[in-house]
Amino acid sequence: MKLFFRQAGESGPAIVILHGVFGSADNWLTVGKQIAEKGFRVFMLDQRNHGRSPWSDDFGYQEMAEDLHEFIQDQQLTDPLLIGHSMGGKTVMQFALNYPELLDKMVVVDIAPRFYPVHHTGILKGMNLMPLATLKNRQDAETFFTQYEDHPGTRAFVLKNLARADAGGFTWRLNLPVITREIETVGSELSGIHPVSKPVLFIRGELSSYITEEDEKEIFRIFPQARVETIAGASHWVQADQPEAFIEAVMNFVKE
Repeated sequence: MKLFFRQAGESGPAIVILHGVFGSADNWLTVGKQIAEKGFRVFMLDQRNHGRSPWSDDFGYQEMAEDLHEFIQDQQLTDPLLIGHSMGGKTVMQFALNYPELLDKMVVVDIAPRFYPVHHTGILKGMNLMPLATLKNRQDAETFFTQYEDHPGTRAFVLKNLARADAGGFTWRLNLPVITREIETVGSELSGIHPVSKPVLFIRGELSSYITEEDEKEIFRIFPQARVETIAGASHWVQADQPEAFIEAVMNFVKE
């Protein structure tokens, strides 16, 4: 599958960034441009069924890892640094398990390789019930969505997927039926697990519970050269909450 992507920077080592569920490349534009200014080519991808990339009924980490492999081959990238947040973090981990020889280092943002139970039920319910055809503006969508999601930041993040429809009203710029159907797959553990001896930086948010002390044991079993770093004052969306600290952690890791 040919993924849509945005690029910042024209020269330097390659960095490929993958977003989480309900996200897109656009979520990473600010951070990606700041990283590119430090001498890198930064590629921010829309994963399948998200953003402007193609849709498919096949939606799992093997498929998303193969999409990433195709992108790296198409762009002729040599030893890229891979960065993945949440669902994107699992994609890059699965890629590393499948193709350990094709990456240099990896940054996994606030996700572990284990199974996560479904916890997006309210968000999905609100998205599926959104009266898209009769929405006059984004404020209408915001007002409606408050019934299903309390956190303003999460609402804003999800509602970035709304796009104006040609016939009036709005539409979702993601494959909501498939994501709804396969939401348990998003939480699934990795497959074909074996030790991968590449340097890996796991970044977790201090205010997030996605990576626990128990998770660290499994992280180090699969990625023996991994380390876990905590960003103070950050929730699950580490790069959005504390962008300067996030970029500093990534750059320090790159220079090692």
